[in-house]
Order: sequence, then C-alpha cells, then structure tokens
Amino acid sequence: MPDPESQNTELMQQVLEPLLEDFIYWFDRSISMIENERLSFMTEAEQAELLSRVKEKLREVQSANLLFKATDKQVGVDVKAMVPWHQLLMECQAIAIRHRRNNEG
Repeated sequence: MPDPESQNTELMQQVLEPLLEDFIYWFDRSISMIENERLSFMTEAEQAELLSRVKEKLREVQSANLLFKATDKQVGVDVKAMVPWHQLLMECQAIAIRHRRNNEG
C-alpha cells in the first residue's frame, strides 16, 4: 500500500513547485510591463501603487518558494495565502489586456 505521506510530498512537488514558479514568472512580467509602459488609463500614482503591490506579492511568493526548497519540498503553502496572489495576478492580466487593446486601435 502506498505511503500517504510520500504521496502528499509527491503531489506537492507536482503541483506547488510549478505553481510557485508560474507566480514568479507572471509577477516578473507584470513588473516589467508596469515599469516600462505608460498605462494611459491609470494615473501615475495608480500605476506606482500597482507596481508596489506586485513587487510585494512577488517577494511573498519568492519567500514561500525558498522555504519550500529549503525544507526539501516538505512545506506547503496555505491556499488562503495564495488567494491574494491569484487575485493580483488576474488584475494584472486584465490591465495587460486593456493596455494591449488600447495600443492596437
């Protein structure tokens, strides 16, 4: 019979590791867009505030990722901690889509 603890570790590695990497990738892309593009539908203060929030969440994800790796992938991340990351990522995606549409027309 398979060891449940071993299965949990394997599941965490298969799901959590790529998920954290995805968050890092997309937050990095968002930072690049916010720093290098003028988002005409946002004030400069709104854009700066968004950049600050994305950088803060990126640091949180990077810390969780470091802890995950430092513990030999034995520590998970509470879903409640991921919800704000996901919400901000969806906000950034909507902003990127809007920016792209504004630049097309």
